[in-house]
Amino acid sequence: MSDYLILSKITKVYPAPEGPAIIVQDFNLSIKKGEFVCLIGHSGCGKSTVLSMIAGLNEITRGGIILAGRELVGPGPDRGIVFQAPCLLPWMTVLENVMLGVNQVFYTAARQERRQIAEYYLSVVGLADALHKKPVELSQGMRQRVGIARAFALSPKLLLLDEPFGMLDSLTRFELQQVLLDLWRKDQKTALMVTHHVDEALFLADRIVMMTNGPAAEVGDILEVRFLRPRNRKEVMEHPDYYRLREQLIAFLESQTRREAVSTPVSAEDPDAQNKPEPQPWSLKAAGSAASLAVRGR
Repeated sequence: MSDYLILSKITKVYPAPEGPAIIVQDFNLSIKKGEFVCLIGHSGCGKSTVLSMIAGLNEITRGGIILAGRELVGPGPDRGIVFQAPCLLPWMTVLENVMLGVNQVFYTAARQERRQIAEYYLSVVGLADALHKKPVELSQGMRQRVGIARAFALSPKLLLLDEPFGMLDSLTRFELQQVLLDLWRKDQKTALMVTHHVDEALFLADRIVMMTNGPAAEVGDILEVRFLRPRNRKEVMEHPDYYRLREQLIAFLESQTRREAVSTPVSAEDPDAQNKPEPQPWSLKAAGSAASLAVRGR
């Protein structure tokens, strides 16, 4: 199977008073069609920057991105995005929020057909009885279901997910992970997801891409996850390879923490800094800002 998404030497540099700040440098990655890939690394390493460059929401300094044989320039409906915050328009109903993108992408279809597309995906994520509710009437988990339905309803070539469950409690997170997997299995969309959670990545992904710490972050290692699909959480966690893979991920993240500690000198003004405990990489705090959904570039 040929590569469907190709990232070639992607680099992002921001100007800064003390000189150019290199966030990501020579980032190379290829993803097959229908593959689910997770991108993991410490906070601030540039995971969301990579995702936003693929989405066309952040300009690439150097390098190029090819999707389905075409170089990407700017945003477009061929990429569906699920943000950490669902970013729903509060004055619109659930159905109207999903229809907003569907109307722009499938503008040649009959109105009834467009409505059926929106209703179908809302039904699949469990919101058939909430079509006419406003976002304020929904729980955080239900709002994120709308965000997932909205992205799939555009029938994109590539699904991009930026910490989509980062703001949810553990129980809701587990529930929506299964919703996402079930929907992904029906459509078999090529997917790239940013996450801080080792167990989430192992449950969802075919491969896990581990990023080095910044500045000038790059691909540090790639882990193959060969659990059979469709996946059941209990079966995955009881698989003989599960904890071996988990330890491999944690060991990589810990190595990045140690490397950063060695490269950062202890300040003379803070003599106790060297005695401070290291952060635990397997419980990395989710961070990110909400962005507005825009369907552009047709």
